[in-house]
Amino acid sequence: MVTGLNGPRGVATYGAKIVYSVGDGSVYEAWAYGTNKRIRKLGTVPGGFAPAIDTNRWGVTYALTGAGGEPGQPLPPGSATLYRLRPGKSPVKIADIAKYQQKDPDPYNLSDDPTESNPFGVATLRDGSVLVADAAGNDLLRVWPSGKIKTVARLKPRVVKAPAQFGGGLVPTEAVATSVTVGSDGYYYVGELRGFPGTARTSQIWRIKPGSVNAVCDPTKPYKGNCRRYADGYTSIVDLAGGPRGRIAVVELAKATWLAAEDPSSGPVIGSLYLQYPGKHHKAGYKRELARGKLVLPAGTAINKAGHVFVSSPLFGPGAIYRVK
Repeated sequence: MVTGLNGPRGVATYGAKIVYSVGDGSVYEAWAYGTNKRIRKLGTVPGGFAPAIDTNRWGVTYALTGAGGEPGQPLPPGSATLYRLRPGKSPVKIADIAKYQQKDPDPYNLSDDPTESNPFGVATLRDGSVLVADAAGNDLLRVWPSGKIKTVARLKPRVVKAPAQFGGGLVPTEAVATSVTVGSDGYYYVGELRGFPGTARTSQIWRIKPGSVNAVCDPTKPYKGNCRRYADGYTSIVDLAGGPRGRIAVVELAKATWLAAEDPSSGPVIGSLYLQYPGKHHKAGYKRELARGKLVLPAGTAINKAGHVFVSSPLFGPGAIYRVK
């Protein structure tokens, strides 16, 4: 649909338009105009990495920057921040996510600073507020246009079996909340990457009741409370997108877990794109893989009102936004 991009990541749709972000922090929208294609820049946010994006029902696009700079060092200006974009105007800062997390430490933190922040997923709500999934805080936040923030849910660690190269024993791992979307049922869905050692097929998708505050997503009690497990058995989820009739598009960064993406000698890292279909009583029914074996480091996805699925690939280097048939 759109080619010649450098490091494409975020994808959203608004009517007939495709909105996307690229590696230098810029966000664009593209649409067909007769037999031609029009592209308009919406703005550029700091960070030096493609932001997560979403566009609400009024056509307003939000861009979310993650943690920048060196690990353990103070975040550079503009990092871990939610922005509102409008064509022809400078990005408007809505909320400093990292500042909020300083007063909202992760009570289930396993390593490093429990107040660290790396917001990684964003989804707009019908009332004008925005959901933010924080991959370092392991939580889901709700941000209002005024900048007010509340914690919607916290994701607890999960005990998994480590791969053989890491001993093969049972180890506690952090959730790493990378992604969020709103389903056609109005519920919030959050996807996990899975913390080190990134064991395959241990990433979950959680279904959270709208309006929740301080809900707990607990893998030892996955079907109790306002946050309940929707699906399991995924690997290194980096994005979700809600679609018509309860469908959820799921992007896995790498079939062999995110550790494969950190080894440049391993060659092209193949990821996955799935459509997750609902079952009875809102539990996941079955999933179907799209474009099997064809996506290198896929990063973002979107589903429009017609049910067409879009995906960005690869996250690093020359790439494109594709529509998957």
